[in-house]
Amino acid sequence: MRRGLVHVLAWLLATGAAVTLSWWGVHTVMAGTAYDPPRALPVKAVDASTREPKASVGAPERTPSGKPREPSTPPPSTSAKPGPAATPSVPSPSPSTAPGASSRVRSYDTDGGRAVFDLGRTAASLVSATPGPGWSMQVWKTESWIRVEFASGADRVSVFCTWHDGPPRVEIGTY
Repeated sequence: MRRGLVHVLAWLLATGAAVTLSWWGVHTVMAGTAYDPPRALPVKAVDASTREPKASVGAPERTPSGKPREPSTPPPSTSAKPGPAATPSVPSPSPSTAPGASSRVRSYDTDGGRAVFDLGRTAASLVSATPGPGWSMQVWKTESWIRVEFASGADRVSVFCTWHDGPPRVEIGTY
């Protein structure tokens, strides 16, 4: 009986050590891999009447010095006349344009996801790219073009922004 108990105890210790070592190895390898949430930059809406950016919904309001505003402090009034109650800004449907002096933000919705570009007069930049459910995404950038490709199995959707021979233009291809 004593001999059987020693064997069971030795088996339990060996199994526990093996499981712990395996878990630690897998945890170390998997830390910081593809399981991080996707990072998309928020697009700030621009108030057409004042041409000032509005904070995105949920972002803390900031004072002109850059410090967060206290929740109990009402925001400064930009006009003396009373107006309707403030409503949160909601992005307009694709493609959307934010007014600006030298650039415009355009959103392109595809079957694979959404790509948002800041299109200037002579160049463009990627603001954000978010794949749809079940789709993955890959981005390529050079000095004269940006390509965002959404993939799901054998399906591919490519959003291609070029500006090498003129102002930026966007083409969407499915293959």
